[in-house]
Amino acid sequence: MAFLEVKQLTKNFGGLMANDHVDLTVQEGEIVGLIGPNGAGKTTLFNCIAGFYSPTSGTVRFREEDITGLPANEVCRKGIARTFQIVRVFKEMPVVDNIMIGAFCRTHSAAQARKKALEVIDFCGLTAKKDALAGGLTIANKKRLEVAKAFATEPKLLMLDEAMAGLNQTETAEAVELVRKICKSGTTILLVEHVMEVVMPISNRVVVLEYGQKIAEDTPEKVIHNEEVIKAYLGEKYHATHRAH
Repeated sequence: MAFLEVKQLTKNFGGLMANDHVDLTVQEGEIVGLIGPNGAGKTTLFNCIAGFYSPTSGTVRFREEDITGLPANEVCRKGIARTFQIVRVFKEMPVVDNIMIGAFCRTHSAAQARKKALEVIDFCGLTAKKDALAGGLTIANKKRLEVAKAFATEPKLLMLDEAMAGLNQTETAEAVELVRKICKSGTTILLVEHVMEVVMPISNRVVVLEYGQKIAEDTPEKVIHNEEVIKAYLGEKYHATHRAH
C-alpha cells in the first residue's frame, strides 16, 4: 500500500476541469516532484490532497486511510502539512510566534509549542531571526519561515508549493539543502517546483501534469528524455542542455 495514494482524482470548477482523473502515489521516505506548465492543475491537486478543496470525484488515501474531502485542519492532524505558493506569514508577529502557530497543531500548551518552535527554528536555520518580525524578513527567509511553520506541525508528509520561486542561486541551494535535511529527518516530501535545476536532482520520481492530466511519471533521468514532456513543458533548450549529463 502506498504512503499517499491519489486515485482518479477529478476537480471541476464549473465547466473547467482542473484535475482530470489523476493517479499519483508517494512512497514513505521519497521526494516526489510535481511539474508542468502554468495552469496544469498542480496547486489544485495539492489543495485536494490537503483538504482545501473537496475533489469532484476520486479518492485520496493516506497511510491506508481514506481522507478524501476531509477539512484542512483534520488533514493536518493526520500528518499532511503544506506550504503556499504565495507566502502567508503573520507579518506583525515575531518568527518564533509564527512557528508556534504550527506547533499548536500537536499541543494546547504554550510552553510546549514554544519549545517545539525553538527546535524547528534551530533545525531550519532561523535562529538569528527568531525575534524578528516576520513582515521584515527577506523573501528567502519568508519562504524558510513558511516551511518551518508547516514543519512545526510534525508532518509525515510535507507538500511544498514553489518553495524556491524568486530565490537567487545561493538561496536556492540553501533551500534544497533544507528540503533534503527534512527528508532525512523522516518526513516524506511532495513538491511543486518550476525550477528544473532544483526538482530534477532532488527528486526520486517526477510526475508531470498538463491540462489537468498526468502525462508522465518516472525517474528524473527518464522524464527529461520523454518526448511528450519536452513538447509540453521542458522545451528543446532544457533537453539539449541536459542531454550530455
